[in-house]
Amino acid sequence: MNTKSLAESYLKKALDRLDVLDLLFKKGAFSDVIRESQEIVELSLKGMLRFVGVEPPKIHDVGGLLLEHKDKFSQDISKRLKKLAEISKRLRKERELAFYGDIDFIPTEEYTREDAKEAIKDTRMVTKAAKELIKA
Repeated sequence: MNTKSLAESYLKKALDRLDVLDLLFKKGAFSDVIRESQEIVELSLKGMLRFVGVEPPKIHDVGGLLLEHKDKFSQDISKRLKKLAEISKRLRKERELAFYGDIDFIPTEEYTREDAKEAIKDTRMVTKAAKELIKA
């Protein structure tokens, strides 16, 4: 397997999971939308990095790495990297809380329809950029 085919595999996994967000949203599982969104964003961004020849580290937020290697992306993708990195950072911060919660934070009670809508919108933006890059 080469770097390009691994990038394509990450994108496929991300796009397959994207469909699940609508089901979770319909069920009112807003914290699960947040968690799945984070994983989709992570796969998408790591696929983008692999596609341009950057080995992503085994961390959840690779937004900084995208910005560091901005010159490896087309101008069209480059101008969106800051926003993609911001989305990655925000969802990374929510990752554990959305899944596990905390003694004073019950995920099924804390996350709202609006939180989930924003996560879905942002996740679609990230996967769109990844698809444009990897499928081009």
